[in-house]
Amino acid sequence: MSSAHNDFRQSPPPGANADWTIPQDWASYTSLEHATWDRLYRLQLDLLKDRVVPEFLSGLDLLDMGRGGIPDLQQISKQLMQLTGWRVETVPGLVPAEDFFRHLANRTFVAGRFIRTPEQIDYIPEPDIFHDVFGHVPLLAHPMFANYMQAYGEGGLRSLQFNAIEKLSRLYWYTVEFGLMQTQDGPKIYGAGVVSSATESLFALESNSPNRIGFDLQRVMRTRYRIDDFQQTYFVIDSFKDLLDQTLSVDFAPVYKGLDGETSLTPDLVLAEDKALHIGSQSYARALDGHPRGILSRWPALKTLLPVPFLP
Repeated sequence: MSSAHNDFRQSPPPGANADWTIPQDWASYTSLEHATWDRLYRLQLDLLKDRVVPEFLSGLDLLDMGRGGIPDLQQISKQLMQLTGWRVETVPGLVPAEDFFRHLANRTFVAGRFIRTPEQIDYIPEPDIFHDVFGHVPLLAHPMFANYMQAYGEGGLRSLQFNAIEKLSRLYWYTVEFGLMQTQDGPKIYGAGVVSSATESLFALESNSPNRIGFDLQRVMRTRYRIDDFQQTYFVIDSFKDLLDQTLSVDFAPVYKGLDGETSLTPDLVLAEDKALHIGSQSYARALDGHPRGILSRWPALKTLLPVPFLP
């Protein structure tokens, strides 16, 4: 998950509130940190114009996220509250799953406060404020997706009694973080892990390597995912309405029970019953087997797979 881990017995660190939130302290950001945000923003906006769902771009405009520098989350929250009743709070790092779910259920998105260094422009091992705010928050300005996120939080709280966090985390990973949507112009990006990464914005849509498979709730919840590199499969929804309807219309208790007897699927697998929009070659994943992950080590493989030149 973007901002959660599964140990819900931990206590907040010193200086954090009981719900793990901390002040953003916007005035303490340095000029270099603001410049890093602006550089990332310009790079991603240029890449995403024809690759991202229109709701994301309109969310950027509605929240005036391109005004310059790291956004002041008090201002963002005031605008979001008027649009969809959401707000954004900062946290010191990954928060326990129960707290993460409770925040979402209460229409609060939690974001990391720090921003990556200039040397980490495209790859960072944990989510920073650019990933969390640029990647996630624009879609919270749209009621359908905002309602899905709240429903996910409510479902997450219920999942605790079924010991089903791992299965539900796969749903978050393959939708909120790495989801694609089918449009009349072909697949478009909406997942935050893709929209906040220059290289994965290209890889997810234009590389021949990954699978692109039509979204199916139980199929997604059976499928393991990569946390160390690009995804081997992307799941493609038809619309945010369909995603919300599937989430609200399903009784998850029997789903969890049924999945207990099912073998988890590897992230590269394509099943006969899948709605396969593209069966990938998996050439990127095979090229890196046995090698360390991360943007520097994967660059030689990336250069052969990305459709246009990319300079970090």
